[in-house]
Order: sequence, then C-alpha cells, then structure tokens
Amino acid sequence: MKGKGVFVGGLEESAPAKINLYLHVTGRREDSYHFLDSLVVFVGARDIVRYVQGAEPLHLKVTGCFGDRLNQLTVGEDNLVIKAAKSMQAFGQGDVRGGCLLLEKNLPIASGIGGGSSDAAATLRLLNRAWGINLGQSTLLQVSETLGADVPVCLLRQSLRMEGIGNHFRPVPVLPHYGIVLVNCGHAISTHEVFRRWCGEFRSCVSMPTVWRDVYALVAFLKDQVNDLELAACELCPDIREVLKVISVQNQCLMARMSGSGATCFGIFPSVQQAQHAADCITNSYPEWWSWGGGNYSKL
Repeated sequence: MKGKGVFVGGLEESAPAKINLYLHVTGRREDSYHFLDSLVVFVGARDIVRYVQGAEPLHLKVTGCFGDRLNQLTVGEDNLVIKAAKSMQAFGQGDVRGGCLLLEKNLPIASGIGGGSSDAAATLRLLNRAWGINLGQSTLLQVSETLGADVPVCLLRQSLRMEGIGNHFRPVPVLPHYGIVLVNCGHAISTHEVFRRWCGEFRSCVSMPTVWRDVYALVAFLKDQVNDLELAACELCPDIREVLKVISVQNQCLMARMSGSGATCFGIFPSVQQAQHAADCITNSYPEWWSWGGGNYSKL
C-alpha cells in the first residue's frame, strides 16, 4: 500500500489504522496520564487525506462511510485535521495557505485504532509536502506531540514498541507476514472513560524476543501478553465480548483481542487470504458491524 500519491487536482496521503497487538499499563503520572507498553502495527485499512490548493481560506470536507458521523461529533477547528493544518501554517512562507482538505473517513470513530490521530499525522505529512515546508522528521514529531498522544506514532506509521504516554519508541523485530481482521460493533467509546474505569495493577515492561520466525511464534508471544483496557472497555460496551467470540471462531483464527481502548477488535490469521475470507463471513453474518480483512505492513 502506498503512503502518498497524487490524484486529479491535488495530493493525497494515507492514514492507516493503528493496532495495539498488546497494551500494558505500566504507571501513571501526577497529571493522571498513564504510561503504556505496547506493540503497535499498522494495517491496510485506512482513511485518506487529500489537499487541493485554492484561493479560498483553508477548509475541510469530510466524505466516506463514517463522514456523516464525524461531522456530527466535530465541528470546524475541533477536527484534528484542521488542528494539524493550523500547526503547519505557522511554518509556511508566502501566501499559499488556502484551499480544501478532503478527508475520506473509512475508519470507525473513537474505535481504538487511532483513526483521528492517523488523520492528523497524514495531514502533517501532506501539507509539509504540498506547501514545500520540508520540515525534518524530528520537527514534525515535535509538532505531532502537541496534537495528541497517538499522533507521533501515527506520523511514523511503522511497527514499533510504544512506551511512556505514547511518545517514546523502540524498534521491534521484523514482523512475519500474517493476515489480520478488524471488527467494530458500531459503538464509540471514550478513551478517558475506559482509563477511568481501569483498576488493574501496573505491569513491568515486557521482554521482547530478537526475532519471530513466523506468525505462530508471534502469536505465542502475544498470548503471553494482554490488553489491560479490555475488561474496562467490555464493561462500557458488552458487545465487545460478542465481537471477540465471533472473530475467535472463524476458520484458522490464531487469536483475537481488542485494540487500544476499544471497541475495535482484531484477529490474526496465517495468511491475508484467510483473513479476507473471515472478514467476508463476518460481514455476511453481521452486516451492521464494520469489518475489514487484509495484511500487516512493516512500514508504509
């Protein structure tokens, strides 16, 4: 999957879904932000951000299957795409600051896969290119940290170990190829409320291997880990348990788990084809749910 490109009339940038293969809570700061330890990957499910230069003031149009829902929840400058664009305007030179940002919203809202954060990160990359600002990665990371805890890792959009409050990263072994299914039951969940309900004990950081020889070794490692937020999220949204059950009974599913603070869950499969077949089966049986099947990507 290509991360950036050109469409008729402008430039575009992919905003892929972020998946937490495990997520451990390791501590809490005095300001109530939690420290995490998580293996983060990105997959082919994505939003797309496009930019068309114009004389009119910079504005946002949202389309896609979740566009109407997003418009109901965010207005104008409350949207992370607009916040990211405003951040980039401060670095520009010249008079070209107008035009239209087009957000094709294909990922569910408030669903634990970093959709809004990935949209903001894609906007930073896109306008850095479109406006010829050419900020280096370190500066873009500093800008991204002002927009939200998940925006920096979404800016990098590669498999990483994410620690701290989401602002510290370490490389991980090359992940084997595998198939992955994403399923969301349609309920938006507040990350703040999930953390408020979480009442577990802080964990030590995981000891990570130097290599995963295949998907079965990766799954064996992941089964020794958890998503610490899953129980709290299930209390807020009991349908998550049903989603996990449905994923886990699909043919060749190796494991099922919730991503982030929910409600999106994922299943890992030996191949992309098996994941796509499972997603099709789930869509046919539960058409009211959002489902996607495809592959993992080490770097987009």
